[in-house]
Amino acid sequence: MRGKVKGTRQEMKKVDIYTDGACSGNPGVGGWAAMLIYGGHVKEISGAEADTTNNRMELTAIIRAVQALKEKCLLTIYSDSAYSLNPFLEGWIYDWQSNGWRTKGKSDVKNVDLWQQVVSALKGHKVEWKKVKGHADNVNNNRCDKLARDAIVKFSNGK
Repeated sequence: MRGKVKGTRQEMKKVDIYTDGACSGNPGVGGWAAMLIYGGHVKEISGAEADTTNNRMELTAIIRAVQALKEKCLLTIYSDSAYSLNPFLEGWIYDWQSNGWRTKGKSDVKNVDLWQQVVSALKGHKVEWKKVKGHADNVNNNRCDKLARDAIVKFSNGK
């Protein structure tokens, strides 16, 4: 597993974060999940919401994972969601911010409330984004998918 990055003003812990979101109906009851991996430690978190969408759950997973950290870190965030990754990988998020959260086509960015929370949560962290293939052979991505789906069931059953 990963340790600390040396040569920075303050050594930053390297944390791998896997995230996933799921929805039963779209909109419908949604679940989100994340795994935070540091050294030999793995922390799993998940939750659910009523009347939401898969995209909102994908973003919520990222927000909650980063908010769970106790200090600024060097993050590698893994997701199977192009919706969550492409704004960072393609640089759209910076254009959206400079355009008052409007797209190149001048329409409002969807889920702007969550995008703003993602940007806020990431402040001070160094982040690398990694796309993983969904529902394939990535054990951690599959685990997040299961946790998100289990959160939907638990929420739907009122537990």
